[in-house]
Amino acid sequence: MRGQFHTRLSRERAPGSTVYLSISERRFALVSGEADAWAQDARMDAAIIAAMRSAVRMSIEGKAKNGGSFADIYVLKGAATAMDAAALGCAR
Repeated sequence: MRGQFHTRLSRERAPGSTVYLSISERRFALVSGEADAWAQDARMDAAIIAAMRSAVRMSIEGKAKNGGSFADIYVLKGAATAMDAAALGCAR
């Protein structure tokens, strides 16, 4: 499937805790493993990808295994162009 969102977390998350992705005004509760997170379904994948195309930045927040919290921040300048180039490259 194309257009799937996945991220590697900067820290292992606390068991039972939720990882959140924030893009502009939107907030998504992600499915997460110990150190990875992804969209809950194809509909959420599409919403995340669409939001990433027009946003300036996004952040991924959660509770770390060591008890503290973490926030991974990403600047999205050029993200739409990179996604389009990847789609073209994969289509060949």
